Amino acid sequence: MNGEEEFFDAVTGLDSDNSSGEFSEANQRVTGVVHVDTSKSNGIGKVGERPPQGNGVRKRRTSLPAPMFTRSDFSVWSILKKCIGLELSRITMPIVFNEPLSFLQRITEYMEHVDLVHRASRQPQPLERMQSVAAFAVSAVASQWERTGKPFNPLLGETYELIREDLGFRFISEQVSHHPPISAFYSEGLRQDFLFHGSIYPKLKFWGKSVEAEPRGTITLELLKHKEAYTWTNPTCCVHNVIIGKLWIEQYGTVEILNHRTGDKCILHFKPCGLFGKELHKVEGHIQDKNKKKLFMIYGKWTECLWGIDPVAYEAFRKQERRGDPPRKAKSDADPEKADGDGADTVPGAQETVQVIPGSKLLWRVNARPPNSAQMYNFTSFTVSLNELETGMEQTLAPTDCRLRPDIRGMENGNMDLASQEKERLEEKQRQARRDRAREEAEWQTRWFHRGINPHTGTPDWLYTGGYFERDFSGCPDIY
Repeated sequence: MNGEEEFFDAVTGLDSDNSSGEFSEANQRVTGVVHVDTSKSNGIGKVGERPPQGNGVRKRRTSLPAPMFTRSDFSVWSILKKCIGLELSRITMPIVFNEPLSFLQRITEYMEHVDLVHRASRQPQPLERMQSVAAFAVSAVASQWERTGKPFNPLLGETYELIREDLGFRFISEQVSHHPPISAFYSEGLRQDFLFHGSIYPKLKFWGKSVEAEPRGTITLELLKHKEAYTWTNPTCCVHNVIIGKLWIEQYGTVEILNHRTGDKCILHFKPCGLFGKELHKVEGHIQDKNKKKLFMIYGKWTECLWGIDPVAYEAFRKQERRGDPPRKAKSDADPEKADGDGADTVPGAQETVQVIPGSKLLWRVNARPPNSAQMYNFTSFTVSLNELETGMEQTLAPTDCRLRPDIRGMENGNMDLASQEKERLEEKQRQARRDRAREEAEWQTRWFHRGINPHTGTPDWLYTGGYFERDFSGCPDIY
């Protein structure tokens, strides 16, 4: 699983497969409501439980053990130019291009703004619920802003759990397939208000200067109190300047969120940056009923905030804006933004913040990143805590949990040589296990997810089997 394609998958924040370049997304539906034992809902059980603060809230770390290594002395091109004519899957990228997280942990970042799901569950009207669900869907990609590091590709059978009583959810994911790579996840509200599940398998395309990750698979959110299910697919993610120049990310494409009970739909357009970067990060769209009547307009930036307003007020403002638009200035040849077919893609300059239309309602605002974020791979405060190994966790976590991966742990601690050695050892161990299964004609058996049909879309999916939080890990594979 080494290679240029592996790197491309990861700089987009996505995992990849060298043989097919595809991924897959998983879902689960649970019949009825799952009872949550809050005595164990901290994710580490009663044994080795971290002592609470005086106010009863556990303090989570605010920085990584070591700052990130500089990548200024490395370039993708310096490696690729020596490998012309070789099979791309044989090219190994230096670990310096990674970030100290598994892709399974990166998926968990969907949950940073889970308060929007709780808010949706509390709303009495379906239109308000859709507004919050739309904001949640947009917020799920916000953490990718300026995140050009590559997460570690999950090993087959790798898992990650996260339980946050303060945020009201618990989460489990598993790498259910290696060829193609498929990461399945499932989360439930500790107040029994929602289920959130899916799997990830983007299709990667290399365009010479950029790598585009086209999303595949369906994400499902169920609001149990309202017996509603919403499904959608994430926008396309593009990483520019993978060969030369400064890496930068944009999201574009249309996201359609469907309420399967009411037929309401939210259509969101993630705008490509355009020639002059004027549309960079912009999101615009609307909520419509089953008869396609527009009920609510939505606008903002996926890196910043999302606003909504009544369609009549929105159109009135846009008409006034168009009438008052000054003529566009012609672009001179000396303009530094002029496209260069052979050079790097120009990084768009910072544009003005979102222009708020009078009468708009704020749907979501991104959390401020910590002051030292640039030295921590541009992680958010939520992300910084994902790989923290609390005292006693080793006795209660599944032995396949990402926190126990020695290569990720080595990189997080600043020991790049150890991280590289361990990464190579784990990948060889995975290859040997695959050869052993082939010799014995044995198929890989997933532990916490199984193949099935998404009950809302009727399409093939990966569904949560259940049982993880009962903590019987006796049959887990030895992957580390």
